[in-house]
Amino acid sequence: MAARRDLADRTFWLAKEEEIKNAETTDIYFINAVKALQAKGLNPKVVMEVYSRSLPYTEQWAVVGGIYEAAKLLEGLPIDVYAMEEAEIFLSDPSTTLYEPILRIEGRYTDFAPYENPLLGLICTNTSILTKAARIKQAAGEKMVLSFGTRRTHPALAPTVERASYIAGLDGLSNVLGSKLLGVKPAGTMPHAMILCFGNQKDAWLAFDETAPKDTPRIALIDTLWDEKAEAILALETLKDKLWGVRLDTPTSRRGNIRKIVEEVRWELNLRGGKNIKIIVSGGLDEDNIRTLKDIVDGFGVGTAITAAPIIDFNAKIVEVEEEGILKPRAKRGDLSGAKDVYRFEGTFRDRVVPRGQTITGPWRPMLTPLIKKGEVVREFKSPSELRAALKMKMSRLTEAEVSLSTHPF
Repeated sequence: MAARRDLADRTFWLAKEEEIKNAETTDIYFINAVKALQAKGLNPKVVMEVYSRSLPYTEQWAVVGGIYEAAKLLEGLPIDVYAMEEAEIFLSDPSTTLYEPILRIEGRYTDFAPYENPLLGLICTNTSILTKAARIKQAAGEKMVLSFGTRRTHPALAPTVERASYIAGLDGLSNVLGSKLLGVKPAGTMPHAMILCFGNQKDAWLAFDETAPKDTPRIALIDTLWDEKAEAILALETLKDKLWGVRLDTPTSRRGNIRKIVEEVRWELNLRGGKNIKIIVSGGLDEDNIRTLKDIVDGFGVGTAITAAPIIDFNAKIVEVEEEGILKPRAKRGDLSGAKDVYRFEGTFRDRVVPRGQTITGPWRPMLTPLIKKGEVVREFKSPSELRAALKMKMSRLTEAEVSLSTHPF
């Protein structure tokens, strides 16, 4: 019998919270740098900026995520941190060397160097998922969008996915733990496996109706054994006026022209008095699918597109280094030296990036505000509901507002 190779101190290949907090998930070269500097008695005060110069989308905007977790990670270190608000919209234009820092750290380098790795991981993951979820909801408009994606990611990240989806404005979350932490009721009805275990659709739908909470919409899954049109008719005949909606989860390999399938289902339901029955579509959807279907579909279940969101690549770069007690501009080639501030013209998405300390007259709002001072978190965090409401308002203006990134003469 082969010997087991169990982990000594954990069940899953997961970092513990205290290991993340202690920067044990860092890369070795940060440890090498700290050792070398300490051996030579060096620990200069520096300014480091976190930014992204390009996005995996044609649009020049994204939604900041991970600021709350960044604060929890860096809390207690002898540093000052300035950051944009969680769920703020930031700009990135690859046609220029100019960039918007979404977070700035000021402190002695070896005091925070090992934290660069987990810091970027938290910001990259949260921002990428939040941005994709916001794009999905923007494409759907007023149509319902449900988050179905936590089965497509590591279960440890399920709450992260659902928090981002909720803040982005999605109308329902399927994950039990993620919903619990957010204080919302999980949404969902039945899997194909349930119907297969019953052996037929009718018994499965009736059992669901008998056992599900009264306030759970009766949505029948209608693509398990037969043609979607035939199962839709059977669902209506079985549940009658209890039927709230039907869901098509037809895989791409069997889907054909999904729009025509939906049109057939809609016709047959309407013909039999089911005009008010909602049609929900799920399975491999993204923004493009949603835009082409939202005129005939009442809601969407989106999973993989959100959980496997394209990574927004953030960098953390030193832009100032202390020399003889004074912070002076210094950066690697290809970067812009000197600490920067970001200002936004009120009511628009017209941003200006300027050297820190330069004032701009007029209704320009500073985007980088204190997050941590001398190791203490000084920002009062907004609740997920407050962030959701604020982002919804910003997204409603985004398509109409002028979006531009520039600097001010200096």
